[in-house]
Parts: sequence; C-alpha cells; structure tokens
Amino acid sequence: MTNPATTDLVDHGSLSQFDMIIDVRSPDEFAEDHVPGALNLPVLDNEERAVVGAMYVQQSRFLARRVGAALVARNVARHLETTLADKPANFKPLIYCWRGGHRSNSMATILAQIGWRTIVLQGGYKTYRRAVQKQLYEDELGYRLILLDGGTGCGKTAILNRVADFGVQIIDLEALALHRGSLFGALSGLSQPSQKWFESNLLATMSKLDPDRPVLVEAESSRIGRRTLPPAFWQAMGRAPRIELRAPLDVRASYLLGSYPEIVADRSLLEAALSRLEVYPGRKRLESWRLMADAGEFLELVREVVERHYDPSYARSSRNDKRATLGAVTLHSLDDLSQVAAANEIAALIAQPLSRA
Repeated sequence: MTNPATTDLVDHGSLSQFDMIIDVRSPDEFAEDHVPGALNLPVLDNEERAVVGAMYVQQSRFLARRVGAALVARNVARHLETTLADKPANFKPLIYCWRGGHRSNSMATILAQIGWRTIVLQGGYKTYRRAVQKQLYEDELGYRLILLDGGTGCGKTAILNRVADFGVQIIDLEALALHRGSLFGALSGLSQPSQKWFESNLLATMSKLDPDRPVLVEAESSRIGRRTLPPAFWQAMGRAPRIELRAPLDVRASYLLGSYPEIVADRSLLEAALSRLEVYPGRKRLESWRLMADAGEFLELVREVVERHYDPSYARSSRNDKRATLGAVTLHSLDDLSQVAAANEIAALIAQPLSRA
C-alpha cells in the first residue's frame, strides 16, 4: 500500500517541484486566498461543506463523517474522470486543505493508491499563510526598492511597466491590488482582491525577482484602495531612494482624461470619485466641478482637481520627504515615444551605484 508523504516547505523553490498544486477546499475558501498557481479541485463544494458542518454540530460526528465521505468520494471520482484524467504515471501533485486534515488526506490517499507520487502539505493552508505573514509582517523584506514618484497624471504606472523592457525589475502594486490609484482609481469595474490574496500575489511576484538587484515600484501610500501594503514592504519603501517624474499640468490633465474614459461616460462614477477625495474640496468648489461636468468641460474639471487638490498634497509630502533622490525625469508629452524615452532615462539612473544618491 502506498501512502502519501508530507511536507511543510512552502517556499517558491519547494513548490515549483510539483506538477500540480491542488487546493481541495471549497470554492469560497479558495477565492479568499490560496497558494498562487494552485488549482481548486474541491472535495466538498460550498453547500456540501455547510451541510456536513451543520450535521457535525447539530446531529452527530459519525453521521457527518459518513455523509461527508460519500460526497468526497463522488467529487474525487469526478476530478479523476475530468481534470486528472490525462495525468501520467509519474505525476507528482501537492495537496492541501485548511489544516492538512481530513479533506486533503482523503484525496491524497486515493491518488497515492493510483501510484502517483502524492504529497500532502502538513498543516495545510495555515502553514502557507503563516509563511506569508512571517515574510511580509515579521522579517526584513530582503529587496532593495527604488520608488518611481511624481505628481498625479505623470503616467507613473505606464512608464513603470515600460522600464521593465529595459531589463529593470519592477513590481506593479496597482496591478496586484486591482486599483489604479489616486484620482479615479476604483473606476475599473473590478473588485479588489482580498487582503490575503493581495499579499499572496505580492510575495509570489517577489519570489521571481533577484534580491541582489534593485526593484522599481511606484511610490504609493500605505493603502491602495482598500488593500494595505504589508509592514515589511511598507518599511522598505520608507527607506527607498526616489526617482521623480515631472510633467506640465496641462499634459497631465490630458493624459488622465485619455486614461480614464469613465470620467466622461458615467456621471455616477465621476460623482463617486469626487466623493472619495481625501480632503473635502468645499461645497462651492464641488458645485463648480459639477457644473463643468454638466457642460462637458471634463478637461478643465480634471485640470482643476489635480491643480487644487492633488498637487498641493504632493508638494507638501515632497517637502517633508527625507529619502534620497536619484534624479528627476521631465516629460513635455506623455505619448508613447516620450514614455519610452523616460523609461530609458530611469533605467540609466537605476544602473548608477546607489551610493551616488
């Protein structure tokens, strides 16, 4: 008889040795957070898990286990006949559930009997989550960050991703948080990930980078929408030198208007964005902005919001910022060619020894 082995190693190198990482928890559990790259093959779906759990509490442990075993057997059989049907004899999966208990062992035992080299994650998802928390909440980050800073509308996110084309390591925090930041950040129509899933994706992104080379990230506040940067990352950002992007106000306003067509298309989304401004602009000014929207003067509206709300805030924070500055890059346009040229300049600044900052 072949029994599944166990492991408690959840680092990127250890996880990458498996042909498949199988999360057997319910879809709701999986949706909140999971090991990046894992496939959800639940042995109990959301409703089945609730029914068996209620049975365990309200009736008897024996009845719950008997009913649960029948459901698990049916679900595992379905996975074997579908998702796992084409796996070869040397297939090596890692299986986990919430605590590495009944659900993962039920599926792992069947897979091991087939002859597959089946491994169970000891402690289950909780082992993985403890490792994430340790690295992002307790340990030093272990990466040298450089911040890409600049006023609202400088094209920081677009240019950040262009810098990657010049061989610079980057982390796009807004992409991980599914939030575009600042003025109209939540207008994408996408729900932000859970805090745990945001952290899982952040750690997975970091694991693919070389810690001996600098990493460029956009200068953000500690919160991106409703997601919070974990302490180790935020502390590393607090020590990081900056590269500043600069562009004229009119250029930035035009860029924002082109980047956020929702400003024009949906008045309710515009109202929601204005209501989220960190400092209330005052009744008269807010009414003036609404009149601009009524008249279709969206470029002037965006220009005023940036000039009167975001630029003063950025100027104050810049005056108080004690972090070193590696240099500034000025753009007179934010078209594609200008962005590529700026990205090239930024890559050159990053290539300089940090001691020159």
